[in-house]
Amino acid sequence: MRHRKHGSRLNRTSEHRLALMRNLAVALLRHERIRTTHQKASALRPFVESLITIAKEGDLPARRRVISRLQDSACVRKLFDEIAPRVSGRSGGYLRVVKDGPRAGDGALMSYIEFVDERITDAGDVTPPPRKKSVKQRLHQRRKELAKSRK
Repeated sequence: MRHRKHGSRLNRTSEHRLALMRNLAVALLRHERIRTTHQKASALRPFVESLITIAKEGDLPARRRVISRLQDSACVRKLFDEIAPRVSGRSGGYLRVVKDGPRAGDGALMSYIEFVDERITDAGDVTPPPRKKSVKQRLHQRRKELAKSRK
């Protein structure tokens, strides 16, 4: 019986699972949004949120604890200098997992894991992250520009 055993083991040994979480966490901190399977994203979320909570302390022992878990000094620097101050007003729930759909190859359910916070510009106004226009919107914009240049 698996009473009080939360979390998925992802069919990996503990060492492999820890290495997977480190690699996914480094990718997430570097790119701030990654696409992975839903099970991996669900397992990664508490791992990274605990690192962010530790990083919000901002002192040297906290930095050493995060370095011991991530083992990537560039990502630890970004976590302490950029991400932790950005989410300092939140008491938790720094990440969201958004389902994407099945993967083409094997049908595994894919998800995006990303930060919840909104980006703050230098002027101080809060702006949502920029969204990429769809192909249809870009073609429509291009046609309007071409028609305007012909006149």
